[in-house]
Parts: sequence; structure tokens; C-alpha cells
Amino acid sequence: MIITRNSTTPDALREAMSSTQSMFRVAAIQMASGPHVAANLQEAERLIELAAATGARIIALPEYFAIMGMKDTDKVDARERDGSGPIQSFLAAQARRHKIWLVGGSVPIESGQPGKVRNSCLVYNHLGERAARYDKIHLFGFEMGQERYSEERTIEAGDQVCTVDTPYGRLGISVCYDLRFPELYRAMGDVDLILVPSAFTETTGKAHWETLIRARAIENLAYVIAPAQGGYHVNGRETHGHTMIVDPWGVVLDRLPRGSGVVVAGVNPTYQAKVRSSLPALTHKTVRKW
Repeated sequence: MIITRNSTTPDALREAMSSTQSMFRVAAIQMASGPHVAANLQEAERLIELAAATGARIIALPEYFAIMGMKDTDKVDARERDGSGPIQSFLAAQARRHKIWLVGGSVPIESGQPGKVRNSCLVYNHLGERAARYDKIHLFGFEMGQERYSEERTIEAGDQVCTVDTPYGRLGISVCYDLRFPELYRAMGDVDLILVPSAFTETTGKAHWETLIRARAIENLAYVIAPAQGGYHVNGRETHGHTMIVDPWGVVLDRLPRGSGVVVAGVNPTYQAKVRSSLPALTHKTVRKW
């Protein structure tokens, strides 16, 4: 895997970080998106406004926030060219309007393979400029009873680990099924906040979602922001929800079990530093051949 690190001008970033080391708020948005992009963007706009009103400086949308199609190929039909399109324009405008760092769940971006897209998480800074793009690496596959999913049929996998430096610390970007692969997060290095926009199924979510989210927080001594799809969708799919924000000790700070809404919590860099000092597991990491 290749690691990409995105950042603004180093001097400007260091100056911004020095003024934002006190506690700040972050927000995760939960949706039950449908097949119509315009309607989903309208709902996302409403929820972003609610989240921004709480003072959240980082706001994250769930995977597939702009489209949960009636069939898998609908997202291919809605794909956008990298850097242009209504979904990307929406994200940039919202970040600029509210002066927030906005994590755009996932957006269907053109792929080099016919009939497929990249499932891309796009991060925008407070000026509405794109600061990072992460293409989902691990593609979900699942068969149990009548449930069958195979993302590889319509998605081309990414191959680059992504972190981005912000005035609020270093973000590690992942999407949904990535959550099951702890080596991805180890490859990120030391990150302060981990983003996991998701659309977990109800079947897998009720069994594993919270356990995996809290494990990633504990392993990396990082805050985890996990916005999710949550509820019944027009296409008949049911997603687990339970959008949550978890602290570096694995404590769930806030959650929303079902339906559309916003989860908000405070991030305390001083507390995180104390946890990492008390339990210096990150300095004990080794790479061995067993």
C-alpha cells in the first residue's frame, strides 16, 4: 500500500494548530439515503446546518450519503468526474458556507474500469477547498440467507492509505468495510482522529459495529468519528445506524441508534495526550515476522 498525506502550507498549519489545541466539537451525521441525489443533498444540507449550529468544527457524512440506489449500478450512473459534479460542488459549498472541515462520506467518482466507480471519501477545508481524497480499499462481500452483497461488481478498489493534517489534528480516513482490517489503521501511523463513514448492514452491524469501532479507538488511542446510514431504505435494504463518536479510551461519547440526525461530542487533545502518555502503546509498536 502507498500512504498519501495531505496538508495545507506547513507554516500556516502549525500556526492554526497552535491556536486550536483546546477542546473542540466534532459531529457525525446519520441518514437513511434514497435513490435521488437531489433529495439526499437537501437532507444532508439540513443536517449539516444543525451540526454546524452546535459549533462543530469537523462534520462527517455517512457512506453513500448522496445515493442509495434501487440497484447497485445506480451509483455508476450517478458517477462524477474527479473535481467536478453536483455532489462535489455541494460539499465544497457547505464547507465554505459554514467554515467547517467537511468529510464527504463517499462519492461515486469515475473509475478507469468500465461499469465501475471509485467509492471516494472527500475532505474539504473551511475554505471549501478539497484537502484529501481516499478511495475505499476493502470492498464488502457478504452472503447469508437472502442477503448478498458484492461491491467489487461495481467498485474499483483503491490502493492508497490516506491521512490529512488539519488545524484540529491529523485525520485518518477509512470507509465502512475497512473497519475490519486493523492493519490499515496501523499503516496510517499516529493519527488523532479516525473517520469511518459507513453503511453497515443491520445483520453485520448488530453483531460487530460497536465492537469494531471501539477496538479501533483503543488500538490507536484515537478519537473515532463514525457516521452511518441508519434505517430502512427505499430499495429494501436495512442499515444498522448507531452513528457514534468514541474517545481514545473506547468510551462512546454520543450515539444515535436509528433515523436521521446528528451526533456531537467534544474532542480534548489534552486528555488524549495524557492517555497516550499513561499507556504508551503507540511507542511500543513493532513489525515482526512471526
